[in-house]
Amino acid sequence: MEPQRTVKLWAMILAASPLLTTVLSVAAALGYAGVAVAQRHLGGQATRNGLTLAWLLHAAVLASSLLVSPPMFGFAPALSVTAWLVLLVYAVESHVYPQLKARTSLLALGLASVMLAWLFPGSTYPTVKSGWLPLHWALGIAAYGLIAAAVVHAWWMQRVEKHMRRASEPSEAGIPLLAIERLTFRFVSAGFVLLSATLLAGWWFAEDLYSKAWVWDHKTVFSVLSWVVFAVLLVGRWQLGWRGRTAVRILYAGSGLLMLAYVGSRFVMEVVLHRS
Repeated sequence: MEPQRTVKLWAMILAASPLLTTVLSVAAALGYAGVAVAQRHLGGQATRNGLTLAWLLHAAVLASSLLVSPPMFGFAPALSVTAWLVLLVYAVESHVYPQLKARTSLLALGLASVMLAWLFPGSTYPTVKSGWLPLHWALGIAAYGLIAAAVVHAWWMQRVEKHMRRASEPSEAGIPLLAIERLTFRFVSAGFVLLSATLLAGWWFAEDLYSKAWVWDHKTVFSVLSWVVFAVLLVGRWQLGWRGRTAVRILYAGSGLLMLAYVGSRFVMEVVLHRS
């Protein structure tokens, strides 16, 4: 069977029943919860296997809403995709750094994002008007995921630094502090590149994507502001050696603006104003 037909078949199966989506969501949530509860009694490999299973169930949940025609999307699915990408990064890192400990906070993030997307599945999107639109979406979602991964690593970095100052266990996150710092800014740099590509595609193909010229709406304004903040952070890092609290605070500020760009606006539309 051709790959394209196989993907369509699985999309039809996953979208065949809302009950199936509910079952997959509950199974993924229970998978994350099970790993969080049992990780102290499991070995490293068993924990990674359990996380992989939960992550695959999470992927099936996303497929059940994103691969249908027309697709469903909103603020909660966007958070769910972001959490899924962060967990993917974590899974890869756990193989590179076998000493990396499973983070209960990350497992809780996966669980919460799955259930939130189940409660607020978003709204259906019209037929794709341009072949560039899926690329635009993919770039934006990937940028969200990489920036979110940078935020998680920055939080780890602060935790490890605090433990070191208290003369407690220096490798609280399972990775040396300098390694976490390098990973943080690699994710920031990669996320900045993808965010730049997303904005460039949105501006260049505005007519094709949305049948209108570039508009300075709230989503565009917050996206551009976040781009400026990340640009300042990277320049300050390379030219002025910014690190520690200063760099982390700027990272948090840029991430907050980026979150407001889509997730914040869609939350207001879907939950506060009850509009699709």
